[in-house]
Amino acid sequence: MKKLLTFIKSLISPKNTISIHPNSTTKPTLFICKSCHCSEEKPENQPADGTILLDKINSLHSKDLTSDNLEIKPVECLWACSQGCVVSVSSPEKPTYLFVNLTTDESPEALLEFTQMYIKSRKGNIAWKKFPKVLQSSIFASIPPVVTSKKFRDSE
Repeated sequence: MKKLLTFIKSLISPKNTISIHPNSTTKPTLFICKSCHCSEEKPENQPADGTILLDKINSLHSKDLTSDNLEIKPVECLWACSQGCVVSVSSPEKPTYLFVNLTTDESPEALLEFTQMYIKSRKGNIAWKKFPKVLQSSIFASIPPVVTSKKFRDSE
């Protein structure tokens, strides 16, 4: 838990503030921890549940006609190892959502459904009631966006 809080704090740290050009085409990103595992013991010679989740999401995403509006990035670790499969959804000037204890069977479709809502939302704020049911019990944190607008930087 301590590692997870450190990770969250690092996301909102002023040193991580980036400047985004107003005409930037930076895509929302789905970060998937590929080393996560849902159970205490990982079977030998089997991929981690996080890798299975990543593969299923990539497969579904490639079939989607709007797949070019989301970047999927595998990461080695999201520092929430005791929380099963962990994924975050992030975009400049929108909140970052952190999901934990995801399953490899129902979560892929739900995550892609959520990311489409996130992409379509101007500010990225999605009401919990609108989350796909599978994700309602998996949301761990909504981290405020790192403000990168010129207006905010000028007022500092």
